[in-house]
Amino acid sequence: MANSQQLRMAILGAGIISQSIHIPSMFRAGITLSAVCDLSPSRAKKVASKYSVKGSSDPREILDDPEIDAVLIATSGSHAELTIAALKAGKHVLAEKPLALNSMELDAIEAAQKQSGKILQIGYMKMYDPLAQRAAQEIALLKDIRLVRVTVSHPADAPQIAHLRLKPPLDDADINEIERARQYEMEQTEVAFPGAPEILRAFYKNIIQGSLIHETSMLRGLGFELPTVWQAEVFPELSGTTPSSILAVGKVKDTRFILSWNWLPEYPEYDEELKVLASNGRVEYHLAKPYVLEERSRLTVFKHALHERQDTTYTQINETGFLRQLLAFKDSVVNGTEVISNLAGVRKDLAVLQAITRSIIDSQRN
Repeated sequence: MANSQQLRMAILGAGIISQSIHIPSMFRAGITLSAVCDLSPSRAKKVASKYSVKGSSDPREILDDPEIDAVLIATSGSHAELTIAALKAGKHVLAEKPLALNSMELDAIEAAQKQSGKILQIGYMKMYDPLAQRAAQEIALLKDIRLVRVTVSHPADAPQIAHLRLKPPLDDADINEIERARQYEMEQTEVAFPGAPEILRAFYKNIIQGSLIHETSMLRGLGFELPTVWQAEVFPELSGTTPSSILAVGKVKDTRFILSWNWLPEYPEYDEELKVLASNGRVEYHLAKPYVLEERSRLTVFKHALHERQDTTYTQINETGFLRQLLAFKDSVVNGTEVISNLAGVRKDLAVLQAITRSIIDSQRN
């Protein structure tokens, strides 16, 4: 790096989340935006011009630039190929989910990281939520936990991003590269689930790896040991490209886990809630909504001793997990602090998500 405190970073993938959250958060974190890359040349040029930085539609051009220390990979689909390429190019990497679709991809990423010696952090922003540490502390005080339930209300994109007033990009991306990436991803899902119908493999890639992964990573970050066996179903039945809802139930000893991911396209906003029920109290954790820079999470802890009950609600500073994860990434690169959203965690998530998917596949066959 140019000096011990400066981090020069490029962003690969200039979509909605990059424009509305990632790039503004980079500036707040004191990270220098050096370049913007997107498959759409017009979008790359427009976003790069806004910040007076280099723009490109070729990731190789960005990775070959010695003036760039790190990349934030925020493209759609699997990030395995770009992550491996970036590490081999000597860049530190903050990769959005999904990092990989199967364990073979993870093995290749791990080999590239070890050879490069560079920092690799996964974009599990909910693990960096300002209230995550407090929530983990309060959950650790609970005794005889009976139920851990995560409920997600997921709307279509339009209700979530209307306030951003972003214009859709021109349709000028390289269609051959888009098709190549799509084919690669479907091949990787075939590796994970040989013989499974393409519609189920696409659901695994787009919804389970694209969204439900946030719930498994969040629960791990809060200290939970996740079930290895799940009973799961989708409803209504998968059809076309419309997502379906997911209900997955698992257990660890006497604790039951319920993951309820609900596709509600006309719902006005994204909503996510964790409830933990135990014999000596309960915890309710409402996660901040995406696409809002100053959104805050809310944590409520309910305790009781005989007939006395104490309810305490916690909020934090107006910062999101997106900003905190960038601050943590910078700290790891500059000062060598440990990465908490690491490859070991991705392997655990992959095992859980594949177990849920296999249960869904089995339920579809019966």
